[in-house]
Amino acid sequence: MRASRGSAATSHAASLREGLPFPLGATWDGLGVNFALFSAHATRVELCLFDEHCQETERITLPEFTDEVWHGYLPDARPGQLYGYRVHGPYEPDAGHRFNPNKLLLDPYAKQIVGKLEWNDALFGYTIGHPDKDLSFDERDSAPYMPKSRVIDPAFTWGNHYWPGVPWDRTILYEMHVRGYTMLHPRVPQALRGTFAGLAHQEVADYIRSLGVTSVELMPVHAFIDDKHLLDMGLRNYWGYNTLSFFAPHPHYMASNTVAEFKEMVAHFHDAGLEVILDVVYNHTAEGNHLGPTLSLRGIDNATYYRLADNPRLYINDTGTGNTLDLSHSRVLQTVMDSLRYWTTDMRVDGFRFDLATILGRESHGFDQGGGFLDACRQDPVLGRVKLIAEPWDIGPGGYQSGKFSPGWAEWNDRFRDATRAFWRGDEGRLPDFATRLNGSADIFDQRGRRPYASVNFVTAHDGFTLHDLVSYNDKHNEANGEDNRDGSNNNLSWNCGEEGDTENPDILSLRNRQMRNMLASLLLSQGTPMLLAGDEFARSQGGNNNAYCQDNEVTWFNWEAVNDRRPLIDFVRRLTRLRQHHSLLRRNRFLHGHADEETGVKDVTWVTPDGQEFTEERWNDPQARCLGMLLDGRAKPTGVKKPGADSTLLLLINSHHEPVPFQLPKLPARSEWRLLLSSAAGSRKSASLDRSSVTLEGRSLMLYKAHPPVLP
Repeated sequence: MRASRGSAATSHAASLREGLPFPLGATWDGLGVNFALFSAHATRVELCLFDEHCQETERITLPEFTDEVWHGYLPDARPGQLYGYRVHGPYEPDAGHRFNPNKLLLDPYAKQIVGKLEWNDALFGYTIGHPDKDLSFDERDSAPYMPKSRVIDPAFTWGNHYWPGVPWDRTILYEMHVRGYTMLHPRVPQALRGTFAGLAHQEVADYIRSLGVTSVELMPVHAFIDDKHLLDMGLRNYWGYNTLSFFAPHPHYMASNTVAEFKEMVAHFHDAGLEVILDVVYNHTAEGNHLGPTLSLRGIDNATYYRLADNPRLYINDTGTGNTLDLSHSRVLQTVMDSLRYWTTDMRVDGFRFDLATILGRESHGFDQGGGFLDACRQDPVLGRVKLIAEPWDIGPGGYQSGKFSPGWAEWNDRFRDATRAFWRGDEGRLPDFATRLNGSADIFDQRGRRPYASVNFVTAHDGFTLHDLVSYNDKHNEANGEDNRDGSNNNLSWNCGEEGDTENPDILSLRNRQMRNMLASLLLSQGTPMLLAGDEFARSQGGNNNAYCQDNEVTWFNWEAVNDRRPLIDFVRRLTRLRQHHSLLRRNRFLHGHADEETGVKDVTWVTPDGQEFTEERWNDPQARCLGMLLDGRAKPTGVKKPGADSTLLLLINSHHEPVPFQLPKLPARSEWRLLLSSAAGSRKSASLDRSSVTLEGRSLMLYKAHPPVLP
């Protein structure tokens, strides 16, 4: 052990005790701090202490190695102490080992990260420019350019905190970005904009709650870094899918520089009745491929943490980012599970959306519903009570696993997105698929007792066009990303309604507004769990950029001045969410298959043609068919629980044809009539027909009716 400065710096080493191999990380117990770091292949681990100016004051060799965990206890250490590790061991890239004690490493369990990563050649374990590339060995100290881990005091007074506990069938997700949401918010103080404290502002929470959504889904908040090539172009890693630490909140999102700020935000959202879901990235880290920097896991135990290729010098890249975490190893799996439990118990979040989740379920033989990670989540008593949402694809072999996750999981449903976009664009032959998505995608999810809410329906998300841009651009416009418009998907299923980009043509603007209402209504009136992209409720635009991952500026920041100009669209969304919550027929917890109820003889769902007849196989197969009615009869109880009169009978009429279509309404018993609840034609309740037995369904529009009074058994 070695002290780098005077007698004051030697006090920690002099009082060092052996400590415990658990819990991993730096744990303050009120008397001192226990440090524990897993590394199976290291030969020595040095704990490096830093002062408040990030100057290294002491290096202490952890004295004990128990069950592949290096540990020691410092009775004089306190919360606020900055630290890092230097890990000794073989530097043999061809054998998968990349130990280099010249590189300061972040604790994988650090609860807070302090300072900013400064790109410098010293961050790399090998010598940049050397002819042997990563087989060379670099002796420069990386500490001056590395952020530091900080010991925290986890104490926090939650007061009368409660968990919203929103049932799945009532859940409406709202995907949003911590920074972009408040950077231009006029009511949020300048110093708080773009931070957790900014989101906790009362006006922000009140607005989100007023939309009728139940659960905010925050894009990555784990500490992440900005890629060097982006900084060189004057850009930033805005989305945050480049994780540096699985336990620490992103430093730039904390106005107060305290972890308590995140907890305060959660408390404010919970007080407003809103759940907090985190978008998490456990499939890879920011260290990249074999030519990437040594920041944490690579220098701690590269051969354990990452999936290595047949040539251990290289990484398996199922993520497209250079590396892939190896969750088949028990200690790596433990790291992820400990992280999830920490964010659930200490930070009190309500669930997680897992980026590229197929990777998390992939074993050596491929994706496995019974893989270690999926089984661990399923049986965990803590995670069993929160929402788990999978993005069920990656770029690896067998990467598309939509509908293949275990019961208890929900999944992003990209087939809902594509079917809805194509149908409302007017593409031929899309009616059957659209109807299937509208009805909960039973063909994908009706297995092993899964429920319709397993399908997370969305039309837009952070990746791709916003809703406004979906109806305003035929092509992507990503020139600002610095890749000559090569990045981002070319398969957007978008339609500009007659003119590319901004226009003053009133007919085009009217059509675009109607198309936005059509897709919002399709989303919020469908069976399953709807996810609304934040800003779509007031037609936020990114200027046609469908891959704005690097745009930390006005391209992605929310223009709150536009809210006043879009009140009708916001009110339309609010009406949709109220209708969804009021009518349980719109959020059934069993799949609807058109089966007749044994007692009443009515079907749970009936598909109706414009002439009032039931759809036949011939009509379903007609590629020109673009109009249908979806009859949800309140007398049919697919749950098996009979509740006479508990719900209305609803009729949803949909027309993606450009011309009006006369629609014969299904007959009702005497003294009952159809009453219009919603029309997308003008965003109002007004019908285009006075005939109670039929209506004229305007071109590219939908209507929602209910039977009044309710049709009782």
